[in-house]
Amino acid sequence: MGLAAGDPCPVESEVKGRQVARLLNRVVAVAAIAAVVGVVGYVTVSPMVQKEAAGRRARALADASVPVIDAPARVADVPVYLNGVGTAKARNMVTVRAQVDGRIMSIKFKEGQDVKRGDVLALIDPATYQAQLEQAIAKKALDEAQLANAQRDLERYNKLTSLSVAEKTIDTQRALVAQLIAQIKLDEAAIANAKAYLDYTTIVSPLDGRTGIRLIDEGNLVRGIDANSGIVTITEVKPIAVIFTLPQQQLAQVNAAAARGPVNVDALDSDGRTVLDRGTLQVVDNQVDQATGTVRMKAEFANANLQLWPGQFVNVRVLTDTLQQVVIVPTPAVQRGPNGTFAYVVQPDQTVALRPITVGLQTETTAVVTKGVDASDRVVTTGFARLKDGARVSVAHSEDQPAPGSDAKGPGPSAKSEAREKMRTACAGDAQKLCPGVERGSALRACLQSNAAKLSEPCKIATSGISGGKPREADARKADGSTTQ
Repeated sequence: MGLAAGDPCPVESEVKGRQVARLLNRVVAVAAIAAVVGVVGYVTVSPMVQKEAAGRRARALADASVPVIDAPARVADVPVYLNGVGTAKARNMVTVRAQVDGRIMSIKFKEGQDVKRGDVLALIDPATYQAQLEQAIAKKALDEAQLANAQRDLERYNKLTSLSVAEKTIDTQRALVAQLIAQIKLDEAAIANAKAYLDYTTIVSPLDGRTGIRLIDEGNLVRGIDANSGIVTITEVKPIAVIFTLPQQQLAQVNAAAARGPVNVDALDSDGRTVLDRGTLQVVDNQVDQATGTVRMKAEFANANLQLWPGQFVNVRVLTDTLQQVVIVPTPAVQRGPNGTFAYVVQPDQTVALRPITVGLQTETTAVVTKGVDASDRVVTTGFARLKDGARVSVAHSEDQPAPGSDAKGPGPSAKSEAREKMRTACAGDAQKLCPGVERGSALRACLQSNAAKLSEPCKIATSGISGGKPREADARKADGSTTQ
Protein backbone atom coordinates (compact mmCIF):
# COMPACT_ATOMS: atom_id res chain seq x y z
CA MET A 1 0.00 0.00 0.00
CA GLY A 2 1.48 3.40 -0.85
CA LEU A 3 1.73 6.50 1.46
CA ALA A 4 -0.74 9.25 1.01
CA ALA A 5 0.51 12.60 -0.05
CA GLY A 6 1.59 14.81 2.91
CA ASP A 7 1.91 11.94 5.55
CA PRO A 8 5.17 12.13 7.65
CA CYS A 9 7.77 9.49 7.18
CA PRO A 10 7.81 6.86 9.97
CA VAL A 11 11.55 6.96 10.22
CA GLU A 12 11.57 10.72 10.69
CA SER A 13 8.95 10.55 13.47
CA GLU A 14 10.90 7.95 15.38
CA VAL A 15 14.02 10.07 15.20
CA LYS A 16 12.23 13.10 16.60
CA GLY A 17 10.83 11.05 19.50
CA ARG A 18 14.25 9.83 20.50
CA GLN A 19 15.58 13.38 20.44
CA VAL A 20 12.79 14.62 22.74
CA ALA A 21 13.42 11.76 25.19
CA ARG A 22 17.14 12.53 25.34
CA LEU A 23 16.35 16.19 25.96
CA LEU A 24 14.03 15.36 28.85
CA ASN A 25 16.59 13.05 30.44
CA ARG A 26 19.18 15.81 30.28
CA VAL A 27 16.81 18.29 31.91
CA VAL A 28 16.01 15.85 34.73
CA ALA A 29 19.70 15.11 35.30
CA VAL A 30 20.57 18.79 35.43
CA ALA A 31 17.72 19.44 37.88
CA ALA A 32 18.86 16.56 40.11
CA ILE A 33 22.44 17.83 40.11
CA ALA A 34 21.25 21.35 40.93
CA ALA A 35 19.15 20.03 43.84
CA VAL A 36 22.08 18.05 45.23
CA VAL A 37 24.37 21.08 44.92
CA GLY A 38 21.74 23.22 46.65
CA VAL A 39 21.31 20.80 49.53
CA VAL A 40 25.08 20.48 50.00
CA GLY A 41 25.45 24.26 49.91
CA TYR A 42 22.65 24.77 52.45
CA VAL A 43 24.05 22.16 54.82
CA THR A 44 27.49 23.69 54.51
CA VAL A 45 26.61 27.37 54.69
CA SER A 46 23.54 27.40 57.03
CA PRO A 47 25.37 26.58 60.34
CA MET A 48 27.85 29.30 59.60
CA VAL A 49 25.07 31.77 58.94
CA GLN A 50 23.21 30.70 62.05
CA LYS A 51 26.39 30.90 64.11
CA GLU A 52 27.07 34.39 62.83
CA ALA A 53 23.47 35.42 63.62
CA ALA A 54 23.70 33.91 67.12
CA GLY A 55 26.97 35.75 67.63
CA ARG A 56 25.39 39.01 66.54
CA ARG A 57 22.45 38.42 68.92
CA ALA A 58 24.80 37.51 71.79
CA ARG A 59 26.89 40.65 71.17
CA ALA A 60 23.74 42.75 71.03
CA LEU A 61 22.44 41.14 74.22
CA ALA A 62 25.78 41.66 75.94
CA ASP A 63 25.83 45.32 74.91
CA ALA A 64 22.24 45.85 76.19
CA SER A 65 21.69 47.12 79.70
CA VAL A 66 20.40 44.61 82.26
CA PRO A 67 17.30 45.93 84.11
CA VAL A 68 17.80 45.67 87.88
CA ILE A 69 16.42 47.06 91.13
CA ASP A 70 18.86 48.37 93.68
CA ALA A 71 18.78 49.51 97.29
CA PRO A 72 21.16 51.61 99.36
CA ALA A 73 23.40 50.14 102.02
CA ARG A 74 23.00 52.03 105.28
CA VAL A 75 24.30 52.24 108.82
CA ALA A 76 21.95 51.25 111.65
CA ASP A 77 21.71 49.61 115.05
CA VAL A 78 20.71 45.97 114.60
CA PRO A 79 19.14 43.95 117.44
CA VAL A 80 20.24 40.34 117.80
CA TYR A 81 17.34 37.99 118.54
CA LEU A 82 17.11 34.34 119.52
CA ASN A 83 13.89 32.65 118.42
CA GLY A 84 11.99 29.96 120.30
CA VAL A 85 8.51 28.55 120.80
CA GLY A 86 6.47 28.39 123.97
CA THR A 87 3.09 28.34 125.65
CA ALA A 88 1.34 31.03 127.66
CA LYS A 89 0.58 30.01 131.22
CA ALA A 90 -1.37 31.74 133.98
CA ARG A 91 0.98 33.04 136.63
CA ASN A 92 -1.38 31.72 139.32
CA MET A 93 -4.36 29.40 138.98
CA VAL A 94 -6.63 28.08 141.76
CA THR A 95 -9.71 25.88 141.89
CA VAL A 96 -12.03 27.32 144.52
CA ARG A 97 -13.55 24.61 146.75
CA ALA A 98 -15.79 24.60 149.82
CA GLN A 99 -14.04 24.22 153.19
CA VAL A 100 -17.20 23.28 155.12
CA ASP A 101 -20.22 21.10 154.48
CA GLY A 102 -23.48 22.73 153.47
CA ARG A 103 -25.91 23.73 150.77
CA ILE A 104 -25.01 26.37 148.17
CA MET A 105 -27.48 29.20 148.78
CA SER A 106 -26.34 31.56 146.00
CA ILE A 107 -23.63 32.07 143.34
CA LYS A 108 -22.31 35.63 143.33
CA PHE A 109 -20.19 35.65 140.14
CA LYS A 110 -20.69 35.36 136.40
CA GLU A 111 -18.68 33.02 134.24
CA GLY A 112 -15.73 34.84 132.65
CA GLN A 113 -15.92 37.71 135.14
CA ASP A 114 -12.83 39.55 136.35
CA VAL A 115 -12.70 39.36 140.15
CA LYS A 116 -10.50 40.89 142.82
CA ARG A 117 -9.01 39.27 145.88
CA GLY A 118 -11.76 39.06 148.56
CA ASP A 119 -14.74 39.32 146.18
CA VAL A 120 -17.63 37.06 147.27
CA LEU A 121 -18.08 34.10 144.92
CA ALA A 122 -20.70 31.95 146.68
CA LEU A 123 -22.65 31.57 149.95
CA ILE A 124 -23.20 28.33 151.91
CA ASP A 125 -26.08 27.97 154.40
CA PRO A 126 -24.55 29.35 157.68
CA ALA A 127 -27.29 28.29 160.16
CA THR A 128 -25.39 25.36 161.72
CA TYR A 129 -22.14 27.29 162.07
CA GLN A 130 -23.89 30.35 163.48
CA ALA A 131 -25.41 28.16 166.19
CA GLN A 132 -22.02 26.67 167.02
CA LEU A 133 -20.56 30.14 167.38
CA GLU A 134 -23.33 31.27 169.74
CA GLN A 135 -22.87 28.10 171.80
CA ALA A 136 -19.16 28.81 172.20
CA ILE A 137 -19.89 32.40 173.21
CA ALA A 138 -22.40 31.25 175.83
CA LYS A 139 -19.94 28.70 177.22
CA LYS A 140 -17.35 31.44 177.64
CA ALA A 141 -19.85 33.64 179.50
CA LEU A 142 -20.64 30.76 181.88
CA ASP A 143 -16.97 30.16 182.63
CA GLU A 144 -16.33 33.86 183.12
CA ALA A 145 -19.10 33.98 185.77
CA GLN A 146 -17.62 31.00 187.58
CA LEU A 147 -14.16 32.60 187.43
CA ALA A 148 -15.46 35.82 188.94
CA ASN A 149 -17.05 33.91 191.84
CA ALA A 150 -13.88 31.87 192.44
CA GLN A 151 -11.75 34.99 192.47
CA ARG A 152 -14.00 36.64 195.13
CA ASP A 153 -13.79 33.52 197.30
CA LEU A 154 -10.01 33.56 196.99
CA GLU A 155 -9.90 37.19 198.06
CA ARG A 156 -11.98 36.36 201.18
CA TYR A 157 -9.73 33.43 202.10
CA ASN A 158 -6.67 35.62 201.77
CA LYS A 159 -8.10 38.14 204.27
CA LEU A 160 -8.62 35.46 206.95
CA THR A 161 -5.88 34.21 209.27
CA SER A 162 -4.43 30.74 209.17
CA LEU A 163 -6.36 29.87 212.32
CA SER A 164 -9.69 30.54 210.58
CA VAL A 165 -9.06 28.64 207.29
CA ALA A 166 -6.69 25.86 206.37
CA GLU A 167 -3.81 26.55 203.97
CA LYS A 168 -4.97 23.65 201.82
CA THR A 169 -8.32 25.35 201.26
CA ILE A 170 -6.61 28.50 200.02
CA ASP A 171 -4.39 26.48 197.65
CA THR A 172 -7.40 24.63 196.30
CA GLN A 173 -9.18 27.92 195.63
CA ARG A 174 -6.14 29.29 193.78
CA ALA A 175 -6.08 26.18 191.61
CA LEU A 176 -9.78 26.60 190.84
CA VAL A 177 -9.21 30.19 189.72
CA ALA A 178 -6.32 29.14 187.44
CA GLN A 179 -8.43 26.31 186.04
CA LEU A 180 -11.26 28.70 185.20
CA ILE A 181 -8.84 31.15 183.56
CA ALA A 182 -7.53 28.33 181.34
CA GLN A 183 -11.11 27.30 180.58
CA ILE A 184 -11.88 30.81 179.35
CA LYS A 185 -8.88 30.70 177.04
CA LEU A 186 -10.19 27.40 175.73
CA ASP A 187 -13.58 29.04 175.19
CA GLU A 188 -11.94 31.88 173.25
CA ALA A 189 -10.25 29.37 170.98
CA ALA A 190 -13.57 27.58 170.46
CA ILE A 191 -15.18 30.92 169.55
CA ALA A 192 -12.39 31.68 167.05
CA ASN A 193 -12.81 28.23 165.52
CA ALA A 194 -16.56 28.67 165.25
CA LYS A 195 -16.07 32.08 163.65
CA ALA A 196 -13.67 30.56 161.11
CA TYR A 197 -16.19 27.89 160.15
CA LEU A 198 -18.86 30.55 159.87
CA ASP A 199 -16.59 32.67 157.67
CA TYR A 200 -15.99 29.64 155.43
CA THR A 201 -19.67 29.74 154.49
CA THR A 202 -18.85 32.93 152.54
CA ILE A 203 -16.54 31.81 149.72
CA VAL A 204 -14.29 34.61 148.44
CA SER A 205 -11.71 34.91 145.67
CA PRO A 206 -8.15 34.19 146.86
CA LEU A 207 -6.53 36.25 144.08
CA ASP A 208 -7.12 38.74 141.27
CA GLY A 209 -8.06 36.95 138.08
CA ARG A 210 -10.77 35.77 135.73
CA THR A 211 -13.35 33.13 136.54
CA GLY A 212 -13.88 30.16 134.29
CA ILE A 213 -16.95 28.03 133.67
CA ARG A 214 -19.00 27.37 136.83
CA LEU A 215 -18.48 23.88 138.23
CA ILE A 216 -21.55 23.75 140.51
CA ASP A 217 -25.03 25.28 140.66
CA GLU A 218 -27.11 26.79 143.44
CA GLY A 219 -28.89 24.33 145.72
CA ASN A 220 -26.21 21.64 145.53
CA LEU A 221 -24.75 20.14 148.68
CA VAL A 222 -20.98 20.51 149.02
CA ARG A 223 -18.59 18.77 151.40
CA GLY A 224 -15.37 20.25 152.68
CA ILE A 225 -13.55 16.90 152.63
CA ASP A 226 -14.28 16.28 148.91
CA ALA A 227 -11.12 17.40 147.09
CA ASN A 228 -12.53 16.45 143.68
CA SER A 229 -15.40 18.93 143.67
CA GLY A 230 -15.01 22.64 143.07
CA ILE A 231 -17.02 25.78 142.53
CA VAL A 232 -14.96 27.63 139.91
CA THR A 233 -11.41 27.93 138.60
CA ILE A 234 -9.76 31.36 138.72
CA THR A 235 -6.69 32.18 136.61
CA GLU A 236 -4.45 35.22 136.98
CA VAL A 237 -3.92 36.57 133.46
CA LYS A 238 -2.58 40.06 134.26
CA PRO A 239 0.37 39.59 134.29
CA ILE A 240 0.87 36.30 132.49
CA ALA A 241 3.85 34.01 131.98
CA VAL A 242 5.20 32.30 128.86
CA ILE A 243 7.32 29.17 129.18
CA PHE A 244 9.50 28.52 126.11
CA THR A 245 12.60 26.60 125.08
CA LEU A 246 15.87 27.52 123.39
CA PRO A 247 18.67 25.24 122.13
CA GLN A 248 21.40 24.61 124.66
CA GLN A 249 23.95 26.16 122.26
CA GLN A 250 22.30 29.57 122.84
CA LEU A 251 22.36 29.33 126.63
CA ALA A 252 25.65 31.22 126.91
CA GLN A 253 24.23 34.18 124.97
CA VAL A 254 21.18 34.36 127.22
CA ASN A 255 23.24 34.15 130.40
CA ALA A 256 25.58 36.87 129.14
CA ALA A 257 22.64 39.13 128.34
CA ALA A 258 21.08 38.46 131.76
CA ALA A 259 24.35 39.41 133.42
CA ARG A 260 24.19 42.83 131.76
CA GLY A 261 20.65 43.57 132.94
CA PRO A 262 16.98 42.74 132.25
CA VAL A 263 16.51 40.69 129.08
CA ASN A 264 13.63 41.82 126.87
CA VAL A 265 11.39 39.14 125.36
CA ASP A 266 8.78 39.58 122.61
CA ALA A 267 5.78 37.28 122.27
CA LEU A 268 4.87 36.86 118.59
CA ASP A 269 1.76 35.59 116.87
CA SER A 270 1.79 32.38 114.84
CA ASP A 271 3.00 34.32 111.76
CA GLY A 272 6.24 35.06 113.59
CA ARG A 273 6.01 38.80 112.85
CA THR A 274 3.16 40.39 114.80
CA VAL A 275 4.24 41.35 118.33
CA LEU A 276 1.53 40.42 120.83
CA ASP A 277 3.26 41.76 123.94
CA ARG A 278 6.65 42.66 125.35
CA GLY A 279 8.00 41.36 128.63
CA THR A 280 11.16 40.38 130.47
CA LEU A 281 12.95 37.11 131.13
CA GLN A 282 12.35 35.86 134.68
CA VAL A 283 13.87 32.40 134.99
CA VAL A 284 16.33 30.16 133.15
CA ASP A 285 15.86 26.55 134.19
CA ASN A 286 18.69 25.01 136.19
CA GLN A 287 19.22 22.06 133.85
CA VAL A 288 19.21 21.09 130.18
CA ASP A 289 16.67 18.58 128.94
CA GLN A 290 18.93 15.76 127.74
CA ALA A 291 16.21 14.25 125.57
CA THR A 292 15.77 17.39 123.43
CA GLY A 293 18.94 19.39 124.09
CA THR A 294 16.90 22.47 125.03
CA VAL A 295 16.60 24.73 128.05
CA ARG A 296 13.26 25.85 129.50
CA MET A 297 12.88 29.55 130.25
CA LYS A 298 10.10 31.68 131.69
CA ALA A 299 9.20 35.25 130.74
CA GLU A 300 6.55 37.50 132.24
CA PHE A 301 4.29 39.85 130.27
CA ALA A 302 1.95 42.61 131.48
CA ASN A 303 -0.81 41.39 129.14
CA ALA A 304 -2.70 44.65 129.62
CA ASN A 305 -5.08 44.03 126.70
CA LEU A 306 -5.30 40.25 127.16
CA GLN A 307 -3.30 39.56 124.02
CA LEU A 308 -2.06 36.34 125.58
CA TRP A 309 -4.29 33.59 126.95
CA PRO A 310 -3.38 30.61 129.12
CA GLY A 311 -2.55 27.60 126.96
CA GLN A 312 -1.97 29.71 123.84
CA PHE A 313 0.91 28.73 121.53
CA VAL A 314 3.27 31.66 120.86
CA ASN A 315 6.55 32.30 119.12
CA VAL A 316 9.15 34.03 121.26
CA ARG A 317 12.20 36.10 120.43
CA VAL A 318 14.79 37.07 123.04
CA LEU A 319 16.86 40.24 122.61
CA THR A 320 20.39 39.27 123.62
CA ASP A 321 22.43 42.11 122.09
CA THR A 322 22.36 45.14 119.78
CA LEU A 323 25.00 45.67 117.10
CA GLN A 324 25.84 49.37 117.10
CA GLN A 325 26.16 51.34 113.84
CA VAL A 326 26.82 48.49 111.41
CA VAL A 327 26.41 48.40 107.63
CA ILE A 328 23.25 46.61 106.53
CA VAL A 329 21.79 45.66 103.15
CA PRO A 330 18.55 43.90 102.15
CA THR A 331 18.89 40.14 102.40
CA PRO A 332 18.11 39.55 98.66
CA ALA A 333 21.30 41.48 97.81
CA VAL A 334 23.42 38.72 99.34
CA GLN A 335 24.31 36.12 96.71
CA ARG A 336 26.26 32.89 97.11
CA GLY A 337 28.66 31.26 94.69
CA PRO A 338 31.49 28.73 94.59
CA ASN A 339 33.85 31.25 96.19
CA GLY A 340 31.48 32.33 98.97
CA THR A 341 29.08 35.22 99.45
CA PHE A 342 29.12 38.28 97.21
CA ALA A 343 27.04 41.26 96.16
CA TYR A 344 26.72 43.38 93.03
CA VAL A 345 27.48 47.05 93.72
CA VAL A 346 26.16 49.65 91.27
CA GLN A 347 28.93 51.93 90.00
CA PRO A 348 28.54 55.61 88.97
CA ASP A 349 28.97 54.65 85.27
CA GLN A 350 25.85 52.39 85.48
CA THR A 351 27.84 49.17 85.61
CA VAL A 352 28.02 46.65 88.42
CA ALA A 353 31.03 45.36 90.32
CA LEU A 354 31.06 41.93 91.93
CA ARG A 355 32.38 42.26 95.48
CA PRO A 356 33.08 39.41 97.91
CA ILE A 357 31.44 40.23 101.23
CA THR A 358 31.46 38.92 104.78
CA VAL A 359 28.05 38.57 106.43
CA GLY A 360 28.00 38.84 110.21
CA LEU A 361 24.27 38.39 110.80
CA GLN A 362 21.42 37.63 108.44
CA THR A 363 17.66 37.58 108.95
CA GLU A 364 14.72 37.28 106.61
CA THR A 365 14.90 40.95 105.58
CA THR A 366 18.32 42.32 106.58
CA ALA A 367 21.95 41.25 106.37
CA VAL A 368 24.80 42.81 108.35
CA VAL A 369 27.88 43.18 106.13
CA THR A 370 31.12 43.38 108.08
CA LYS A 371 33.37 43.59 105.04
CA GLY A 372 33.00 44.34 101.32
CA VAL A 373 30.26 47.02 101.19
CA ASP A 374 30.35 50.62 102.40
CA ALA A 375 27.43 52.66 103.68
CA SER A 376 27.59 54.86 100.56
CA ASP A 377 27.15 51.94 98.12
CA ARG A 378 24.02 50.79 96.35
CA VAL A 379 23.53 47.06 95.88
CA VAL A 380 21.44 45.09 93.39
CA THR A 381 18.47 43.29 94.95
CA THR A 382 16.58 41.97 91.90
CA GLY A 383 17.55 41.08 88.33
CA PHE A 384 20.52 38.71 88.71
CA ALA A 385 19.71 36.46 85.71
CA ARG A 386 22.14 38.10 83.24
CA LEU A 387 24.40 39.94 85.64
CA LYS A 388 28.16 39.53 85.68
CA ASP A 389 31.06 41.59 86.86
CA GLY A 390 31.27 44.79 84.80
CA ALA A 391 27.84 44.38 83.15
CA ARG A 392 25.95 47.53 82.21
CA VAL A 393 22.66 47.90 84.05
CA SER A 394 19.50 49.92 83.84
CA VAL A 395 18.50 50.76 87.40
CA ALA A 396 14.76 50.87 87.99
CA HIS A 397 14.99 53.64 90.55
CA SER A 398 16.00 56.13 87.82
CA GLU A 399 12.36 56.49 86.75
CA ASP A 400 11.49 57.70 90.26
CA GLN A 401 13.93 60.64 90.36
CA PRO A 402 12.30 64.09 90.63
CA ALA A 403 11.91 66.06 87.44
CA PRO A 404 14.40 68.90 86.84
CA GLY A 405 13.33 72.11 88.51
CA SER A 406 10.94 70.41 90.95
CA ASP A 407 10.94 71.44 94.60
CA ALA A 408 12.75 68.70 96.52
CA LYS A 409 11.27 69.84 99.81
CA GLY A 410 7.66 70.21 98.81
CA PRO A 411 5.05 67.64 97.87
CA GLY A 412 5.01 66.14 94.42
CA PRO A 413 7.46 63.97 92.48
CA SER A 414 10.17 64.10 95.18
CA ALA A 415 7.78 62.81 97.83
CA LYS A 416 6.70 60.00 95.53
CA SER A 417 10.35 59.19 94.83
CA GLU A 418 11.06 58.92 98.54
CA ALA A 419 8.02 56.68 99.02
CA ARG A 420 9.10 54.42 96.14
CA GLU A 421 12.60 54.23 97.57
CA LYS A 422 11.19 53.13 100.91
CA MET A 423 9.03 50.55 99.12
CA ARG A 424 12.01 49.03 97.29
CA THR A 425 13.98 48.72 100.51
CA ALA A 426 11.11 47.35 102.58
CA CYS A 427 9.82 44.98 99.89
CA ALA A 428 13.10 43.61 98.55
CA GLY A 429 12.59 40.21 100.14
CA ASP A 430 8.90 40.06 99.18
CA ALA A 431 9.68 41.00 95.57
CA GLN A 432 12.22 38.21 95.21
CA LYS A 433 9.89 35.65 96.79
CA LEU A 434 6.51 36.65 95.30
CA CYS A 435 7.48 38.38 92.03
CA PRO A 436 10.73 36.74 90.82
CA GLY A 437 10.14 37.51 87.15
CA VAL A 438 9.02 41.14 87.53
CA GLU A 439 11.76 43.76 87.45
CA ARG A 440 10.08 47.05 86.48
CA GLY A 441 8.63 49.64 88.84
CA SER A 442 4.93 49.79 87.95
CA ALA A 443 4.70 46.07 87.19
CA LEU A 444 6.44 45.25 90.44
CA ARG A 445 4.08 47.43 92.44
CA ALA A 446 1.09 45.81 90.75
CA CYS A 447 2.47 42.35 91.57
CA LEU A 448 3.05 43.26 95.20
CA GLN A 449 -0.42 44.75 95.57
CA SER A 450 -1.97 41.60 94.08
CA ASN A 451 -0.19 39.58 96.79
CA ALA A 452 -1.04 42.02 99.60
CA ALA A 453 -2.16 39.26 101.97
CA LYS A 454 1.27 37.58 101.82
CA LEU A 455 3.41 40.71 102.28
CA SER A 456 5.48 41.44 105.36
CA GLU A 457 4.26 44.27 107.58
CA PRO A 458 6.98 46.78 106.55
CA CYS A 459 6.19 46.12 102.89
CA LYS A 460 2.44 46.60 103.50
CA ILE A 461 3.14 50.00 105.04
CA ALA A 462 5.42 50.99 102.17
CA THR A 463 3.01 49.91 99.41
CA SER A 464 0.10 51.70 101.07
CA GLY A 465 2.20 54.88 101.05
CA ILE A 466 2.84 54.48 97.29
CA SER A 467 -0.84 54.07 96.52
CA GLY A 468 -1.62 57.39 98.14
CA GLY A 469 -3.34 56.05 101.25
CA LYS A 470 -2.15 56.39 104.81
CA PRO A 471 -1.31 53.26 106.76
CA ARG A 472 -3.67 52.47 109.54
CA GLU A 473 -2.49 53.19 113.03
CA ALA A 474 -2.80 49.51 113.95
CA ASP A 475 -0.67 48.51 110.96
CA ALA A 476 1.91 51.10 111.90
CA ARG A 477 2.09 49.70 115.40
CA LYS A 478 2.46 46.18 114.02
CA ALA A 479 5.25 47.22 111.69
CA ASP A 480 7.05 49.06 114.43
CA GLY A 481 6.79 46.14 116.80
CA SER A 482 7.36 43.21 114.54
CA THR A 483 10.19 44.34 112.28
CA THR A 484 13.15 42.06 112.87
CA GLN A 485 16.50 43.49 112.02
